[in-house]
Amino acid sequence: MTPADVEKLRKALAAEHAAVFAYGLIGARTTGSLRSRVTTAFDAHRARRDQLRAAITARGGTPSEPEAGYALPIVPSTAAEAIRLAVYVETGITAAYLELVASDDASLRRYAALAMQESVNRSYGFRPVVTTAFPGMSRPTG
Repeated sequence: MTPADVEKLRKALAAEHAAVFAYGLIGARTTGSLRSRVTTAFDAHRARRDQLRAAITARGGTPSEPEAGYALPIVPSTAAEAIRLAVYVETGITAAYLELVASDDASLRRYAALAMQESVNRSYGFRPVVTTAFPGMSRPTG
């Protein structure tokens, strides 16, 4: 484990702190099945946050602490805005793990790849269903 890997873990942790904050806000402003999906995402990010804190500490590093607040592109007041914010958060999480995928440590690369896969799946789970296999192309007839 290199000091650079610990710093990559800290960056991923900072992103998870922001995700937990954002999903807390989203959850407070949603209801029904959307709130259930948001709660599942919130729990997943809390679990990743806790795993990252433990990994950093185990490697002799000091975990980054959450900020008191985070600047968000929107404060959702509708379900559509909540979904947009959730997709934005998941896109940011995916980007935050990119550096960690470049680690020399195979276990960290695997961890980061799985985290990215989960965030992409959550992101697409929040988006409206695409009705064509290739958006922009017409459906075949017959």
